[in-house]
Amino acid sequence: MDRKHNKTLVPNARELRKNMTKEERHLWYDFLRDHAVRFTRQKVLGRYIVDFYSAEAKMVIELDGSQHFEEKGQRYDTARDAYLESYGLTIIRVPNSEINDNFDGVCEYLNREIEARIGSLV
Repeated sequence: MDRKHNKTLVPNARELRKNMTKEERHLWYDFLRDHAVRFTRQKVLGRYIVDFYSAEAKMVIELDGSQHFEEKGQRYDTARDAYLESYGLTIIRVPNSEINDNFDGVCEYLNREIEARIGSLV
């Protein structure tokens, strides 16, 4: 298995943090950044960069644009998810459309998933 941290991807992750999508910015600044459970954004994990990561909850949150719903994107995501799950991580995929159309519902869902992994969010 690859090392969990891959220094060659760090510059790319840094660039992705500077140029987040509007949906990533919305979820980060309006929910995850100040969450009771610590999340990082554009985190390098092995050979991949994940959108949001919590070591405490052992969780990855991925925001999916339209390319993720095409056959090629789905095959890539399946392999990527299996790789990340081999580290004991739970991967949660949220379509961009849900961020745009049902942000409060997405936040409630994420809170439930986080609580299920670490207990109460007191």
